[in-house]
Amino acid sequence: MFARLAMSVLPSVSGKTSLKDACKTDPNSISEHITKGCQLTWNLTHNGDLTYWYHVWLDGSSPITWTVKLILTIVIAYVLRRLTHKLITKITMRMAEGTMPERLREKTRTIFDGSPVLVSERRRQRAETMGSVLRSIASVIILGAATLTVLGYLGLNLTPFLASASIIGVAVAFGAQNLVKDFLTGMFMLLEDQYGVGDVIDVGTAKGTVEAVTLRTTRLRDADGVVWYVPNGEIKRVGNESQNWSRVVLDVPVEYDADLDKVRTLLSETASALAAEPPWDEIILEDPTVWGVQALSGEAVIVRVVCKTAPGQQGDTARELRERVKKTFDSAGVPIAPFKEDTPAA
Repeated sequence: MFARLAMSVLPSVSGKTSLKDACKTDPNSISEHITKGCQLTWNLTHNGDLTYWYHVWLDGSSPITWTVKLILTIVIAYVLRRLTHKLITKITMRMAEGTMPERLREKTRTIFDGSPVLVSERRRQRAETMGSVLRSIASVIILGAATLTVLGYLGLNLTPFLASASIIGVAVAFGAQNLVKDFLTGMFMLLEDQYGVGDVIDVGTAKGTVEAVTLRTTRLRDADGVVWYVPNGEIKRVGNESQNWSRVVLDVPVEYDADLDKVRTLLSETASALAAEPPWDEIILEDPTVWGVQALSGEAVIVRVVCKTAPGQQGDTARELRERVKKTFDSAGVPIAPFKEDTPAA
């Protein structure tokens, strides 16, 4: 029954009365190589036409066989890519959310001189960055291998292609030196942990919050909402404003003849009161300090107060502290002197 159905949809294959006639790859060849699949089909059916049908459509490099291979290769590649991405995401999330051993917690407290919570947050940022890069690398490797496999199924001889890959690589390296530079810089940046996703950085040409990091580019979003794509090779220096901890540096100008002892007391009391109130008590990591007179002029005296904050929280803390200092000075009758620009930090 099956043999008759197969013969009805095939061209005439009559005359195949032996294993050699049905399974010989090239009728004009003196070689008698017969595949195991064709041999097994003949042993089971002893039907020359059915064996020839298997040899043409299912055996070796037949159209159905390599079509199935192509489909399976593509499906396996995408499934493997998806599973790899999930595995990388799971591992990086576990790295980010895992608890720190007590010994390591105390060690990091000494090294960074800050709360272990900051170290955990930094670890989360680094894990997200590494996860993004690892997913990109995994996609390139898996899809690249699948592409080479498909080309092999289509009959392309990959030996010359692979042999010439080194020569092409040298030519591309000369023609794409900036791209190679971006990749090398990105690798060292990740290894040295210079910055990660969520950090506020200043790269000279742009300043903002890091949204994504790859081996080639860094994506920033500035305070105006503008997204900047900066090639890693173009970054000559990086100022990280949110690594481990930040600091508020507030310069308050008062009249030249103001009572400096009173000013210092008012600033200390105002900053300490801010540090003791929620939610600022969790943001400000240490007791604020009045450093004293920072600069003198014929019109004003600049008094500096500083406080250590959680990463990226110095802006909100500084605005709140300025508002409270203004209200305190108004209530105490201490006038704030005019000034042109902030005194640089020293």
